[in-house]
Amino acid sequence: MHPPSSSSQTQVDKRTMDDEKRAAQPDQPFSHHIFENDPKSRIAIRMYFKILFMITVLITLTIWSVLSIYWGANWRFETGIHNMNGWIVDFDGGSVGATVTQAFMNNTGQKDQIDWYTVPASMFPNGESDVAEAIVNERAWAAVTIHAGASSNLSAAISARDGSSYNNQVASAYAVEARNENSYVFFVAPQIQAPLEQAVVAYPQIQAQQLGSQVNDLLTSAPNLVFAPVNYTVVNLRPFDIQVGTAIDFVGLIYMLILSFIAALGNFNARVLASGLERRLTLPRLILLRLVIPVVMYFWLSLAYALLSIYFHVPFNRRFGDAGFVIFWMLSWCAMMALGLAIEAMITILTLRFIPFFLVPWIITNVSVVFFPIEILPTIFRYGYAMPFYNVSRAVRTILFRTRDQVGLNFGVLIAWIAVSLVTIPLFQTYVRRKQVREWRRSMHQRADAHVEDPEASITTTQG
Repeated sequence: MHPPSSSSQTQVDKRTMDDEKRAAQPDQPFSHHIFENDPKSRIAIRMYFKILFMITVLITLTIWSVLSIYWGANWRFETGIHNMNGWIVDFDGGSVGATVTQAFMNNTGQKDQIDWYTVPASMFPNGESDVAEAIVNERAWAAVTIHAGASSNLSAAISARDGSSYNNQVASAYAVEARNENSYVFFVAPQIQAPLEQAVVAYPQIQAQQLGSQVNDLLTSAPNLVFAPVNYTVVNLRPFDIQVGTAIDFVGLIYMLILSFIAALGNFNARVLASGLERRLTLPRLILLRLVIPVVMYFWLSLAYALLSIYFHVPFNRRFGDAGFVIFWMLSWCAMMALGLAIEAMITILTLRFIPFFLVPWIITNVSVVFFPIEILPTIFRYGYAMPFYNVSRAVRTILFRTRDQVGLNFGVLIAWIAVSLVTIPLFQTYVRRKQVREWRRSMHQRADAHVEDPEASITTTQG
C-alpha cells in the first residue's frame, strides 16, 4: 500500500480544521440547509423525522381504533331496526281491524323491520289519546290504531247504499319525529306507511268477495265504498319543525366541545407557559385556581352560546315557558363543564403534545351515539346512555319539541361527569407537582455538585 500523498493529507487536515472552527463558533440561526453535514444539523434532522414517524404511527392507530367507532355506528345499522318496537291497537275488532293487523304482521320479524306486535285495546281506557300519550312517553316507537266501529260503520254505509257521509279514515298511525328525526325519515315513517298501503289495497279485494252481487249496485250508488273503503292518517305527534334545532342538538354539540377544548388550551397556556403560575403557586392554591377559573369561564361562554340561538329565534318556551331559555343556558353550562373539565384533567397528564389524542376519541365516542337511536346500534354502543352528547341532545329535544321529559336525569349525568373531573384534576395535579418537585430538586443537586467540582465557576457565578 502507498502512503497518502502530502496533498491529500493537507486536504484532510484542512477539513478537520474547518470542522473544528465551525464547532468552536456559536451556532448561527436561520443559516443552515436541510442536509447540511454538521453534527447539530444531523441530530436535529434525526429528531425531526423520529417525531414525525411517531406521530404518524399514533395517528394511524387512532384512525384504526377510534374512528372505527363512528364507522361502526353507521355500518349496517339497519340490522338493528328490529330492536325498535311498534304497537297495533285494534279498537275495531272487525274485518277492517283484522286486515290492517295482518298487514303489519306480514311486515315484521326481520332484522331490518320494526318489531310490530298487537296490544289489547283494553290497556287504553281513554282510547287513542292514551296511545298517543304512550308514544310521546317513548313506550314504543310507533303505534297504529284501528278506530272503534270502523267495520260496522262501513257495513252500515254499504247497507244504506250511501257513501256520501262515510269517512274512510279507519286507522291512525302515531310517531314522534323529534325523538330522532333521522330514524323517522329513514325507517319509522316508511315502515308505518308500507303496511298501511298494503291494507288499503288488500281490503277492497277482500270486501268484493264478501259482497258478491252487491258490488254492481254499489258501483252505481256509492263507488267510493268499493274502490276506497279504507284509508289512514299518519299523526306526527312531535314534528322536528325547528330546522336550526339541528345546529343545537347535533352539530352544535361538536362545536361546544371544540370551544371547551380551546378554553382548556387557553387556560393551560396562560397558567403554564405565559404566567408561570403552574410552578409559582402552592399546590392547594393551584388546585383552587384550576377548579374555579374554568367553571367561571364556561359560565360566560355557555351564556354566549345560548344567546346565539336566541338571535336566530329558537323558541325555548314550548315546554317550560319563559324558564326554557334559563334551563337551556344551565344545560349548556353543565355540558361545557362536563366536556371541558375532562380535557382540563387529561391535559395535566398528557400535556400539550398528546392532548389531541384524547380529543379525538372524546369527540368520536360522543358523536357516535346521537345520530341514530342507541337501540338500533350494536350492543357496545349502550355506553352512549352515559355520554354528555346524548344527554344534552335528549334535554334539548324536550325543551324545543316537548318530547319525553327526562331533563332531571340528563342534568344528573352531566353533573356526574363534572364531579369525576373535579376529583381527577386535583389527583392528576398532585401527581404532576410531585414529579416537578423531584425534577427541581435533582437539578438543584446537580448544580450544587457542579459548583463543588469547579470552585472557580462557583466564584465566577457568585461574582456575576
